[in-house]
Amino acid sequence: MRNILLTLTYDGSKYHGWQIQNNAVTVQEVFQNALFRVIGTPTDIKGCSRTDSGVHANMYCVSFHTEHRIPLERLPAAVNNYLPDSIAVLDAAEADDDFHARYSCKGKEYIYKIWNAEIRNPFLVSYALHYWYQLDIDKMNRAAEHFLGTHDFTSFCTLDNREKGDFHRTISHLSVSKENDMVTITVQADGFLYNMVRIIVGTLLYVSQGKIAPDEIPSIIRAENRQLAGPTAPPEGLYLNKVIY
Repeated sequence: MRNILLTLTYDGSKYHGWQIQNNAVTVQEVFQNALFRVIGTPTDIKGCSRTDSGVHANMYCVSFHTEHRIPLERLPAAVNNYLPDSIAVLDAAEADDDFHARYSCKGKEYIYKIWNAEIRNPFLVSYALHYWYQLDIDKMNRAAEHFLGTHDFTSFCTLDNREKGDFHRTISHLSVSKENDMVTITVQADGFLYNMVRIIVGTLLYVSQGKIAPDEIPSIIRAENRQLAGPTAPPEGLYLNKVIY
């Protein structure tokens, strides 16, 4: 029995997130079907994260056990042969028997892209938020500093039955950068709550608009009240960018 780690990338605009659903096409469903055509047996796939509908992945990791003896160097091309253009396997590696793509993960990095120009870019409609008001990058970065460290992020998550237990997470990096008309928000943490990145982005946009002051962020975190933070930014600008093991 082998435990194999695959690294994928995918365009989430065509799917209702990663996790299999009964009434919608998901990345996991399409990937599992392709993998089955290669190894010939049903496989319990362990995904590293639950990305939502419309969210993309530059790096997404899955692990699975199999007795199939296909060489690792052949596996990506074999699976890609049965995948649509919107999903690709980048790499395959042997993992320790107890490795789990989700539970062995030590951290993740997300990026959020904002097309900050008066005129929309037709080629970015599903891949970046079009935001036509001028952004105050310096003010957003001053606010970003207050998110660093370990906090209870109840104010920055959507509460549903998937979020239970400890709401503490540790953010090690959060920054806002701009190159020409593209603004990129980068956040790295040991884990993320449901919609946490998108709510942080919406809050930073409120900071730029002057609706929230940068130095109000600590009190919003301490309040543990979702109503005090900014709105949930749309999904199309969000990318799972890096998985850390």
